[in-house]
Amino acid sequence: MLIEYEGTRYHGFQIQNDVPTIQGEVEKAILKVTGEKIRLHGAGRTDAGVHAREQVAAFETESTLSAKTFVKALNSYLSPDIAIKNAYNVNTSFDPRRDAVGREYRYTINNSSVRSPFSRKWAYSVLKKLNIDRMNAASEILIGEHDFVPFTNNEGATKNTVRKVTTAEFWGEDEFIFFDVVASAFLPQQVRRTVGSILQVGLGKMGVSEFHEMARSGEIGKAKPVAPPHGLCLMKVNYSDIGFNHENI
Repeated sequence: MLIEYEGTRYHGFQIQNDVPTIQGEVEKAILKVTGEKIRLHGAGRTDAGVHAREQVAAFETESTLSAKTFVKALNSYLSPDIAIKNAYNVNTSFDPRRDAVGREYRYTINNSSVRSPFSRKWAYSVLKKLNIDRMNAASEILIGEHDFVPFTNNEGATKNTVRKVTTAEFWGEDEFIFFDVVASAFLPQQVRRTVGSILQVGLGKMGVSEFHEMARSGEIGKAKPVAPPHGLCLMKVNYSDIGFNHENI
């Protein structure tokens, strides 16, 4: 199923003890609808405060409710900042995380000289004018298959820190600047460290060549600072050859 959420109130997607999480809230709603205590499996473990337009999650159920009825029933139990957008029957072998071939994230920056109360929950406010051309020049080095260990602080989270990035682009509309990045998968904090360090380039505090040198340094956690979570949104998870696609949903 597709889940949309505004992550401000939640301690990330993955369930944790004694704190609200997206997984925990959805599992409780499923229990109320089906009477089944299930385990929800998500495509990505978004951090605390991060949002999603299309998080993909799956679970097994004995329920015979139609997908349409299931969506309506779940949404009646979920708070307004979480919504099930659609549901789809898939093979029991489907794994939302392992079967994904790509993930699309967007980071939103409000580059107005005056902060906005209305965008404060989903856009990071940077009051000083940013140079988008310089930021895109810096981001060019991210394209391709590389070791992104400088962009994570958790080397133990995965033995392999090589990832393939196919899109990394900044673009502007009105007072907002967006960073769209697409990869097969991401390391913990990879997108936020990418944004935080490239913002230094856009502010004139770091040169493009300096950023490129840092990106290839092989030094864990070298990319700093870490941009705050509220500007980040999981936009879409892509799949192929498993009978699950956005056109059929």
